[in-house]
Amino acid sequence: MFWTYIWSHRRGAGVLALFTAIFALVLELYGAPTEAVLYAAGLCALTGLGLLTAGYVRFRREHEKRLEALENILVLTEPLPMADSPAEADFRAMAQRMKAAYGALVTDTERTRQEHLDWYAAWVHQIKTPIAVLQMTLQAEDTPEHRAMEAELFRIRQYAQMALTYLRLDEGAGDLVLRTAALDGVIRQAVRKYAPQFVRKKLNLRYDGTDAQVLTDEKWLSFILEQLLDNAVKYTPAGSVTIAVSPEMVLSVADTGIGIASADLPRIFEKGFTGYNGRTDKSATGLGLYLCRRSADKLGHRLWAESEPGKGSVFYLDLHRDTLEVE
Repeated sequence: MFWTYIWSHRRGAGVLALFTAIFALVLELYGAPTEAVLYAAGLCALTGLGLLTAGYVRFRREHEKRLEALENILVLTEPLPMADSPAEADFRAMAQRMKAAYGALVTDTERTRQEHLDWYAAWVHQIKTPIAVLQMTLQAEDTPEHRAMEAELFRIRQYAQMALTYLRLDEGAGDLVLRTAALDGVIRQAVRKYAPQFVRKKLNLRYDGTDAQVLTDEKWLSFILEQLLDNAVKYTPAGSVTIAVSPEMVLSVADTGIGIASADLPRIFEKGFTGYNGRTDKSATGLGLYLCRRSADKLGHRLWAESEPGKGSVFYLDLHRDTLEVE
């Protein structure tokens, strides 16, 4: 810091040294005693050193203020430090203008995002009405064609919910309601929702129940579980899906489906990644598992998968939380 200050004042120091030399040379030419010349030069040097030291102290103090302002520039409410020179005043004015422009941009972006969220939320609620009407119409007659159409309506409803979930992911903690919930109720609710899909594909569902309690947001946890069941049903032509909860509070959803290629496994939670299975299934969006991972991160749960092509996949959701002791 000191040498930075010295280097920034090198021109002033050079001018001071030049003036001191001229002063000493003039006195010497007029025959002034050498001691007087040296004494005057020493006084000039000491005065310059004192001014330089005082300037450095002020420079360091102002520099620390500027660093503090820089670290909190996005939430800074107090004005920036006063400028000591026209150049600093110009930079101060530019910084204030940029901060004001950034604030206006953030406000406009947030307003636009909220408008989109409100519109999609309204759309999701409105689309439920025609879906319900179509479902009631199809249930009037139980035929293979109607059951197939009911399955497609179910997928439409799930895609609409995915769109709304995608928009709500960035709302932070404001959309979370963390509380202790019975895990069995959350699992059974998701199972009941997907029961027609299991029946339609003639898949066995194995779940023995659990009495575990988990600290989570039931809505977001239900979304994760439903997406995992959706993938299990989609990529399991025949066989079974097993839901289990270990003593370590790890929820697993295992299927006997087509599995995931080893090269694709590390990337299945990336946004838009569909992999080999996605290229086979042209309707895959690559968003389901991405939303699961984002939702799990939002809840503080760890999500990972294991798979072997041709033998099925297992998705794990760690619901364990350390117990905090009050001292």
